[in-house]
Amino acid sequence: MAETEARLADLAASREVIADLVPAREGPEPAEVPTIYQDIMNAFSKHPEKVFRTRELHELIAMPTDGAFVNLTRIYLGRLTLQGFLTQPGRGGHQKRT
Repeated sequence: MAETEARLADLAASREVIADLVPAREGPEPAEVPTIYQDIMNAFSKHPEKVFRTRELHELIAMPTDGAFVNLTRIYLGRLTLQGFLTQPGRGGHQKRT
């Protein structure tokens, strides 16, 4: 027990030293940067009945339409489908789950 308390005291001291070294943040907090998942879900929320193919989705959210980006977005869409946010009514198409 004494060893654990000594370790906690060391951690508290380390935290104080780090807090003194890091400059305090002034001004407003930076705005949250939307993730690709948020961009995708926002697009589906704006058009809940539409079935999107990946390239159409890229054009809608102004993303590059070259192969590597499109394939990466297919992975994102697959994850969102597995998590239950989207459905896949046909091969290659995705739609917001209602």
